This record gives sequence, C-alpha cells and structure tokens, in this order.
Amino acid sequence: MPAKLAPLLAIAAALFLAACDRQPAAPPATGPAMPAVTLQLNWKADPEFGGFFAAQLNGDFEKRGINVKVVEGGVGAPTIQMVGSGSVEFAIVSADEVLIARARGNHVVPLFAVYQICPQGLMAHAERGFKEIGDIFGQSGTVAMEKGLPYVKFLQNKYKFDKVTVVEPSGDLSLFRSGANVTQQCFVTSEPIAAKRAGIETRTFLIADAGYNPYTAVMVTSEAYFKANPALVKAVVGAVRDGWAAYLANPGPANTLMQNLNPSMDAETFAAAAAAQKPLIETEETKAHGLGSMNPERWDTLAKQLVELGVIEKAPSLMITRVVPAPQTQPAKP
Repeated sequence: MPAKLAPLLAIAAALFLAACDRQPAAPPATGPAMPAVTLQLNWKADPEFGGFFAAQLNGDFEKRGINVKVVEGGVGAPTIQMVGSGSVEFAIVSADEVLIARARGNHVVPLFAVYQICPQGLMAHAERGFKEIGDIFGQSGTVAMEKGLPYVKFLQNKYKFDKVTVVEPSGDLSLFRSGANVTQQCFVTSEPIAAKRAGIETRTFLIADAGYNPYTAVMVTSEAYFKANPALVKAVVGAVRDGWAAYLANPGPANTLMQNLNPSMDAETFAAAAAAQKPLIETEETKAHGLGSMNPERWDTLAKQLVELGVIEKAPSLMITRVVPAPQTQPAKP
C-alpha cells in the first residue's frame, strides 16, 4: 500500500494558498495585451461544461484580464496529453486520469473539480426491480461497460462478474432496448434522459454508491505552466467558479450558446441534463469551501484504489490547489 498522500497534499495546498496571497489576480487588460489561453474540453458542448461557457458568455474571463478560448472535444480527445505537452494551457480530464498521468511522468495539476459526485452510473430496466447497484451483479444478465476503465475493474473486484456477461456498449440505446436483461453504463445526465424520452422506464445506480467516486470534469494545467503563471491560473479558476455559480443559478443562456455549437442535442435535453447534474456539483462540501473545491483525502483514497486495482504501481506525488474562493464579480441572475 502507498504511504498516505494527505500530508503531502495538505502541504502543497498550503503552499499554493500562500502563493495566492502573495500574487494579485491578473490585472484587467484589453485588446492585444490580454493573455490568450485555451481550455480544451474532452467532449462536445453540453451541460457538463455549462459553467465554462457561462464564464465565457458573461465575460468573467475578460473581467479578470484573460482571453480564454473554450474548445469542444470529441470521442478519444487526448486532453491529458495535450495539456501535458503544452499544446493547450488548460484541459478537462477525470481525477483517475490525473493520477495515472502523474504516475507515468505527465505532471498535470488539478485546479477545479466540477462534479463532486461522479456522474458515471449503470442504467437498468425498472422492471428488473433492482434496489441497489450490487443487485445488478447478483442476477444473470448482460452488462454493457467498457472493460478497460478503472471503475469496471473496481466493480469486478467488489462484486465479481460470475453471474453476468460483460460486453462492450453500443454507444446508443440499441443494445439496451434489445431486452430487459440488459444493463448499460451511463452518465446520469445523458442516457437515462434519452431512455425516458423514448418511453423506457429505468433505474440508475451511481458507481459512487459502490465506493468509487473520482472527481469528474476536472480542469487541469501542467505543473510547469502553473508554476510560471500563478496569478493567471488563479484568475482562470476564479472566473470558472463565477461561471459555474451563474450556470447553476440560471442555465438557460449558456444552454442556448452550447446548443448552437451542439445542435444534435435539443433544448429540452439540455434543460433536463442541467437539472440532473446540479446535486452532483453543488454539495455540502462546495457550500463550505466553494464550487470546484477538492479534498486531499479524496485524492488519497482514489490513489489507493488505483494501486489496489493494478492500474498504477504506486501513488504519485500530487500538487493539489486550493484557490481561495473569490466573490462573484456580479450576482448571478436568478
């Protein structure tokens, strides 16, 4: 088992707080003098990224003196490699990706965690009568999951797969609709909404309820960029926090912007996804410490799980940031 990471994380957090106190936020700038950076998303424009687009729409980046270009991703977008190589300054990844990358020498730094509760889940037909996630593996059936993902290894280690057949997901609802004995992986903000609109009654179980709960939609930068530009990084995080506060209060304007970028998703789905994800983003932890905040012990637990699952050999050192929450530049519109 790896040594406890929490003391190291706490020290790193304290050092960053001290640095933030010494470094003023980036001064207002206009025109060509405004620093321009890129935030690379790992998927198309949808409510998972609503706060980033809200910050762009509301001018939160510009108010802090930065020009941030938010770029859509897609299937297999190599965001962790992009930020590690310096081809983009900021990117969106998952917490387990951060630890795996650092274990392999890609020193990315987590800055802001959108989802405090991981939205990854398993969607079953309601008629199966499952009450909890373990019930899925206690009866015969088919479970569509990507076998190489850490959460799948975690579930196999905990529940065994001796009564179910695990297959690769189809990418849509076609396999799920083929029979009531099919359960499939999902994001609670996506597939369950699509199934409901298709008239299929479902029951969704969060992987977090089984004990695997990595932060999701984590904004990162490279350690080199972080150390070279502490004031700019602080300004970006502050603007992102303001953007997410505004989006959670009123997702409509940013949803309209995102739908123009991603017209395959209709307005009703945007609204439903925004509502479904809100309790996973705004929690008691974020109410106490600010949106996007991260707990060192959570990272320590995740690192131990990845080691136990054989995903990484040992827990890497990790610089975790705790930017002091800044007040909103203006109150979010109700």
